Amino acid sequence: MKVILPVAGKGTRLRPHTHTKAKSLVNVAGKTVLAHIIERLQTVDVEEYIFITDDNGQQISDFMAQKFPDLKCSYYVQHDRLGPAHAVALGAPSVQAGDDLLVVFNDTIFVTDLAQIKGLCSDADGLIYSKEVEDYQRFGVNVLDGDMIVDMVEKPDTPISRLAQVGLYYLKDGAGFIEAIEATIAAGETVKGEYYLPSVFMRMIENGFKFKAPEIDAWLDCGKPETLLETNRFLLAGRHHVHGDVQESVLIEPVHVEEGAVIRNSIIGPNVSIAAGSEIENSVISDSIINTDNIVKCLILDHSLLGDSVSLIGSPRRMNIGDHSHIVMDQ
Repeated sequence: MKVILPVAGKGTRLRPHTHTKAKSLVNVAGKTVLAHIIERLQTVDVEEYIFITDDNGQQISDFMAQKFPDLKCSYYVQHDRLGPAHAVALGAPSVQAGDDLLVVFNDTIFVTDLAQIKGLCSDADGLIYSKEVEDYQRFGVNVLDGDMIVDMVEKPDTPISRLAQVGLYYLKDGAGFIEAIEATIAAGETVKGEYYLPSVFMRMIENGFKFKAPEIDAWLDCGKPETLLETNRFLLAGRHHVHGDVQESVLIEPVHVEEGAVIRNSIIGPNVSIAAGSEIENSVISDSIINTDNIVKCLILDHSLLGDSVSLIGSPRRMNIGDHSHIVMDQ
């Protein structure tokens, strides 16, 4: 199996964290988004990881060489922002006849058993993984007849389907899929100047290909600060890993403290991940992600996301307050 991972894109919804790093290298629950995805792909036999990058490609290749040095990787740059289908098509030189193909977009960490692919796809040509959602109006959805997809609707006004496409696709015939993308591009089938995969899949369905829409167990969005924190809470649930130096502090499970982090006289948790090199002192932190080499002193943080090498220092208050007082400090 070959895997295509489109990791281009500026990640504007995650700014300022993506001003200096690729969006797939943002941390959540102690690992980068990309590391979470690669680890989930270890359950299948992957021959080659094909990355579609932008000008942050060197960051991706350096990360893979450091964290996953034994994996075979190739890299292609998307110079023109012509959409996700165009990005996937750039991996064509690495996809040969007979290759099956998995396409994984990196805004989402998925929870599903990829080892079931062969069984799920025994009577189909591919899988377009889905998740039933309430706010179907926000997504492209799969419309089924039995267990086969017969239509795809982008952001429907009525609940014709609640099965949202999650950005995870399996194709038995990888080369045939690339050819279908190239035919779609040649036909100029764009939406606001960009090429999208639903047009490709509908072209294939009209030509007799059959696709199923299996539901994944969890769909963890990492595309915005608020959803990144939600994903952090989900991934930390049931995990309590403390490898750093914790001094005279209270940890409220679950938290993830990496080796090399130092915590003094603080209350940490729940749902906090703190990366190596960070120092936390005289602070209270909950529901937050603290990345590498931060200094946090004398602060109360909740639902916060700190990038790398941040220095955030407050000051303790001294008070002399009499009985029956009512004091509200918003700042």
